[in-house]
Amino acid sequence: MMLRQLEYFVQLAREEHFARAAETCGISQPALSEAIRKLEAELGVPLVRRGHSFQGLTAEGQKALLWARRILADHQALLQEVNAVQAGLVGTLRLGTVPAVSSTLVHLTDPFTRAHPGVSMQLETSLRSTQILARVRDFELDAGIIYASDNAPEGVLVHPLYAEEHVLIAGEGLLPAGDVDWNLALELPLCLLNSSMRGRQVLDEALAAQGLTATARIESDSVLSLLSHVATGHWASIVPRQWLDGLGPLSGITVRTLGPSPITPVICLIVPDSTPMPMMSRALLELSQWIFPDKSV
Repeated sequence: MMLRQLEYFVQLAREEHFARAAETCGISQPALSEAIRKLEAELGVPLVRRGHSFQGLTAEGQKALLWARRILADHQALLQEVNAVQAGLVGTLRLGTVPAVSSTLVHLTDPFTRAHPGVSMQLETSLRSTQILARVRDFELDAGIIYASDNAPEGVLVHPLYAEEHVLIAGEGLLPAGDVDWNLALELPLCLLNSSMRGRQVLDEALAAQGLTATARIESDSVLSLLSHVATGHWASIVPRQWLDGLGPLSGITVRTLGPSPITPVICLIVPDSTPMPMMSRALLELSQWIFPDKSV
């Protein structure tokens, strides 16, 4: 069994299409098909259901896929461990995050890359928590940053980073003098994340618990889009204060606290729960524990 055969098999499972998998692997479709057939012959079981096109994996193929991903991840982890003895940590860290942390993850990524000059990063910042969990479990991501859930997810280790603290942001001329409470904030022309995103769902659930509702005339899946609309002076938004920390002064935007916040969702880092843990994942976890010590956020 060759590692390359496992790589082709994993890529076929990901693409669910022989031609696309072959193109991604940089080989011809007949070469990929032959490599998969040789892997099936060696294992003595069919892995792929074939028709005129890819029809999915067999039950045996589903089991083999779990092992193939783990073997490839262990191989990569072995190379990292051995190379680190002489050259330090070298390679690429693959990090997936929910959109709500796209402006805060710099507090991890910047110190990590400075501490490990031989490491580059691939960041995917528009994923859903469910996607991130699945890809970390499958070793397709070295780590992820997601909203904490009530139930501890299986197959990953979880380290809390911070609890979001929501504030009101608005154009300088849009707000009255004095304090602004939640009821007044919700009467402003609002632009918010769209309702399919976890950050918006957290906001809506917390407000509903107090008998309040947020109605947005503009919804977006982009943090930058919300800030741009608020900067026109005609719009307001309710966002986590942590979004603003890494952006510096925002021209034309006023930030107001809203008193005791009913919204305190926790953002956390997840890494594969494996022994030994891949070195790239372990290094990021250790740094996050130092920068964001667990204070039972």
